[in-house]
Amino acid sequence: MSDIYDIRRYGKIAFLIASASVVALFLYFSDGLIRDLSKVERERMQLWADATRELAAVSMGEGEMTDIDFLLGIIQSNTTIPVLLTDDEDHILNQRNFTLPVKEDDAEFGIPTDERNVEFLNRRLQAMKSGPNKIEIEIGEGMVQYLYYEDSTLLKRISIFPYIQLLVMLAFIAVVYFAVLSTKKAEQNKVWVGLSKETAHQLGTPISSLMAWMELLPEMGVDADTLAEMNKDVNRLSTIASRFSKIGSEPRMDNVDLNEVVAEAVDYMKTRISGRVTLTCTLWPSPMRVLACPPLLEWVLENLIKNAVDAMEGSGSIDVTLGSTPVADFIEVKDTGKGISRKNQKAVFNPGYTTKSRGWGLGLTLAKRIVEQYHRGRIFVKHSAPGVGTTFRIDLPKA
Repeated sequence: MSDIYDIRRYGKIAFLIASASVVALFLYFSDGLIRDLSKVERERMQLWADATRELAAVSMGEGEMTDIDFLLGIIQSNTTIPVLLTDDEDHILNQRNFTLPVKEDDAEFGIPTDERNVEFLNRRLQAMKSGPNKIEIEIGEGMVQYLYYEDSTLLKRISIFPYIQLLVMLAFIAVVYFAVLSTKKAEQNKVWVGLSKETAHQLGTPISSLMAWMELLPEMGVDADTLAEMNKDVNRLSTIASRFSKIGSEPRMDNVDLNEVVAEAVDYMKTRISGRVTLTCTLWPSPMRVLACPPLLEWVLENLIKNAVDAMEGSGSIDVTLGSTPVADFIEVKDTGKGISRKNQKAVFNPGYTTKSRGWGLGLTLAKRIVEQYHRGRIFVKHSAPGVGTTFRIDLPKA
C-alpha cells in the first residue's frame, strides 16, 4: 500500500509541474499581447509626434503647405492615451486625456491656467520622465520638444487581466480540490465507522461464548492462575469490542489521571510482548488531569507499542514517557527499531499505509482519529531516523 502513496505523491508533483507550465504559458501569451498593444500605442504616438512636428514647421513658415485639418485630425483623434508635450526646459505646451482636478474650458487642448491643474500635470510629468514612453521631436535647428505619454486605460486593464484570471483559476482549483477532499474524507469515515461497528458485532458472539466457558473451567480443574490470565484476555477482548463500537459515535469523556491510563496499558502489554523487548514507563510525579476516554486512549498506546515491537523485529527497548507543558500533557513512545524515512513520517497515518507484508495499515489511522477527533489532541512523529528508532508523541489538552 505504500506504493499507492508514493504514486500519489509523484502524481501531485506532476500535477503541480503541469499547472505551473500552463500558468507560465498563459502568462507568456498574455505578455505578448500586452507587448503588441504597447507597440501599437507607441506607433500612434509616433504618428502624433510627426503631426506635431509638421504643424510646428508650417506655423514657423519652414515647412511645405499641407492639409492642416488632416494634421489636426491626427492630433485630436487621440482620445484614450494621456499625453504631455513639453519644450526642452520641461515647460508644458500641450496636454490631452488627463482628468484635471479643476475643469477648464481652455485647457482641453492647451496649457492649463489653474494652479492646481498646473501642479497636477507637473507631478505627472516628473513621473512620466522616469518611464520609457518618451519621443523626441525636432521642430527646427536647435529646437526640440518632448512627447511623454502613459499607457491607455485599455492597456492598463489588459495588463492586470491575466493576474485576475490567474487568481480566479487558482480559487476555482482550490474550491474543487477541497470539495473532492471533503467528499473523499466523508466516504472514508463512513467506511471506517461501518467496518468498526461490524467488527464489534462479529466479536460479540464468540466473546459471550468464551465468558460462559470461563464459568465452567473451574469445575474442570483448571488452576486459578491460568484462569486469572485467561480472564484478563477475555475481558480485554470485551474491551476491544467496546472500543470498536465507539467508533463513529461521540465517546464519553471523563476527567482522568493520565498516569493511571498509561500505566494500565503498559502493564497489560508487558506480559504480552517478546521477552527480548524491554518496555519501561516513566510516569509524571504529579497527577495529570485530562478529559479522555480511557479504553480508546489505551488502544492508541497498545497500537504504538505493538508497532514498535514489529519495527524492532522482536528485540530492543521501548520507553514510554509522560511530560507536561503549560497548555498540554504529552505521552512519548520511543523505540530502537528500524525508523521511518522523512518522506513517510506523515504518510504512516494514511489509511492502508503499511510496511508489513500482511498489515492492513489501519492502526495508526484509527489512532490519529481517536486522538485528534475525539480527544482534540495531536499525534505525530516527533523524531525518527533509519536504523536509530522512532519517537511518537501524543499531545492532550489539560482538563
